[in-house]
Amino acid sequence: MIDVDICAENVMKPTPFTINIGEDILADLRARLALARWPDHIPGAGWRYGTDPAYVNQLAEYWRDRYDWRAQEARLNTFRHFSVPLHGIDLHFIHQPGVGPAPLPLLLLHGWPGSVWEFHKLIPLLTDPSASRGDAGDAFTVVAPSLPGYGFSYRPQQPRFNRVDMANLFAALMTEALGYPRFCCQGGDIGAAVTLRLAAAYPERLYGIHVNYLGMLRDAKPPDRPTEEEIRYLEDLQRWLTEEAGYHWIQGTKPQTLSYGLTDSPVGLAAWIVEKFQSWSDCDGDIERCFTKDELLTNIMLYWATGAINASFWPYYSSRHGDWTVAGTPHSKVPAAYISFPREIIRPPRSVAERALNIQRWTAADRGGHFAALEQPEVLAEDIRAFFRPFRAWQA
Repeated sequence: MIDVDICAENVMKPTPFTINIGEDILADLRARLALARWPDHIPGAGWRYGTDPAYVNQLAEYWRDRYDWRAQEARLNTFRHFSVPLHGIDLHFIHQPGVGPAPLPLLLLHGWPGSVWEFHKLIPLLTDPSASRGDAGDAFTVVAPSLPGYGFSYRPQQPRFNRVDMANLFAALMTEALGYPRFCCQGGDIGAAVTLRLAAAYPERLYGIHVNYLGMLRDAKPPDRPTEEEIRYLEDLQRWLTEEAGYHWIQGTKPQTLSYGLTDSPVGLAAWIVEKFQSWSDCDGDIERCFTKDELLTNIMLYWATGAINASFWPYYSSRHGDWTVAGTPHSKVPAAYISFPREIIRPPRSVAERALNIQRWTAADRGGHFAALEQPEVLAEDIRAFFRPFRAWQA
């Protein structure tokens, strides 16, 4: 855990940032893809033992011959990007102004193996709702940072940040660097854990919190007399820990060893990341029912081009070695909302969540999975708007 100082006089001003990956990095990528070595596999196994070899082969061929990074880079650059020196790193973030009479500031936090690219469909729905037949009065000004150690918030050998450090960093970003004394926060995956930490450590700065993942509650003490719903949840949790949590153990115990292969091989990196998008989405086994190849590869590019994959593992290591979790913390009084997507990896019942959070809104979505902002942006946007609508009267 790093030592931080969030005094306003020590906070630098943000400067505009433009994404521009060097041509040498793209040429090196194409050469590595052309020379990829392929492992053997069990014929006809598909995704049963991990990422489907046939699909990775297709994806790599597309990446090498048809994927247009410059087009996706230009799409990303339609948002307003900034960088600010803060807590010992150069923090990258999108700061997109709302189009409406009184936009609420909203901190939007991604997780692993995601990136700010996950939000490219969601941000316009939140900043300019009237453009999609919504109410301009529901507009947000969105601040979407790359988590420290991820994407453009990464430099080699920079300090590592756990969830506590991230919460301190983002509190400083919103209040000291950007001047928002109070703001909303939304997160999924690691971003959800940081959101809950913000509620615990900085309740006076938050209107409320909205999350689409509550997997961090898995460490909470089981109830003495669980209900039938809680029993099903505990059984599902055990199945997930047995069959799906291998990545968590590797990244949480020996991340450096794993990082050599993923930093050196674009095929290895793609296989490691894409498997999660297939397993954790509502795709019924067909990943491209939810995500196009361009969407998958643009997210992967934010790890490949920056070399950030090893640093991105740090929250997993720190969580297994003394990091803060929701379990065992005081009940948060900050108003909270949760939207449950049916293919989310862990879905606690409301009774479990209410032991840690002040749940004011609980939504069960009809479809969608872990990467909700990319998979079901309209559903997620509407739930965020609905939850924060009553807080707009507090803005004055």
